[in-house]
Amino acid sequence: MRRGVVVAITVAFAVSLAPSLGAQRGQGAAPAAPPTPQGAAPIDVTGYWVSIVTEDWRWRMVTPPKGDVASVPLNAEGTKVANSWEPSMDGRCEAYGIGGIMRMPTRLKISWQDDLTLKIETDAGQQTRLLQFPKPGAGAPISGGAPARTLQGTSIAEWQRSGGAFDAFLERGAGAAPPRWGALKVTTTNMLPGWLRRNGVPYSQNAQVTEYFSKVTNPQAGEWFVVTTTVDDPTYLAQTFVTSSNFKKEPNDSKWNPTPCKSS
Repeated sequence: MRRGVVVAITVAFAVSLAPSLGAQRGQGAAPAAPPTPQGAAPIDVTGYWVSIVTEDWRWRMVTPPKGDVASVPLNAEGTKVANSWEPSMDGRCEAYGIGGIMRMPTRLKISWQDDLTLKIETDAGQQTRLLQFPKPGAGAPISGGAPARTLQGTSIAEWQRSGGAFDAFLERGAGAAPPRWGALKVTTTNMLPGWLRRNGVPYSQNAQVTEYFSKVTNPQAGEWFVVTTTVDDPTYLAQTFVTSSNFKKEPNDSKWNPTPCKSS
């Protein structure tokens, strides 16, 4: 073979290798796009769920009598507003706002509206919540002025991954994709006033509702999630009001029965 042909082949081979060598050295390779909130979800909460009432039965399964505000840390103004409720107001939509909806005996339909928005629909009161995640690599998901106040307010969501050596141990698998561990945190503001209970126990438009969704799976008991909710309200509460509510996954929508609330 002639020397000139050998040189040409060698140069061509080197040129063909250049992109891969550059990529291996981190040169010229485009950075990978960060995963969307849907793709990065450490837990899957989509599907149909039913509330399992294992605590506070007397306040959740039936409408409490007027003035029953036990265990809610109301201040004097909150107590005054609660005592203004009348039984004729039972069933009003104020009871199905962000402060009380997850305490209702209800079914939920949870789905992804898009890559950045997790949607929660309830059959009790026919409410819809939109949990908005920030765009990957961006700041707050809400731009511009604050939207109009609604019963469900404006909810900002974020995934919280567990960390540390124990999680590293849990995520080591024998050839399988590592499991994901974590929780969903949701912070809601910009809401209309509503009720913590169906008998008019109030929260104001100045409240902040913070929720932590944690999922548990058991071979016999099935899939569950627990939502721990804190309500901070400088208008009607003397201190933070904390509850936890359990939901169990259902196989399908056969028991889904949307029922509207009463407008004011």
